[in-house]
Amino acid sequence: MMKDRNVLRGALRVCCSQPMTGFYRDGYCRTGPGDSGSHIVCAILTDEFLEFTRSRGNDLSTPMPYFQFPGLKAGDRWCLCALRWKEAFEEGCAPAVVLEATHEKVLEIIPFEWLLEAKHSEI
Repeated sequence: MMKDRNVLRGALRVCCSQPMTGFYRDGYCRTGPGDSGSHIVCAILTDEFLEFTRSRGNDLSTPMPYFQFPGLKAGDRWCLCALRWKEAFEEGCAPAVVLEATHEKVLEIIPFEWLLEAKHSEI
């Protein structure tokens, strides 16, 4: 079995467990056949990004207890959809990225240079 790797080619690190993130809700920005959105960018959310994604129809701030979703706030780490992060980057409001916890598959969608520009310096 091949281990998931990050964009730095190291072992994929945990993005966040409080709140629990990831397509599989295991704390990792891993992907698989059912993840049509490729939730593989570990980002540190900002108010600006939360408003941006809300304006695009994806409200990440409002709690949805039915889905055991607590709602997110600035400072939370979350596995974002690669295309949404790319869209936010192109609009100048992408949140910082934790490279060690961002899946290498994102390099098929987002240039590494963009991720470096937005990198967060600690995990």
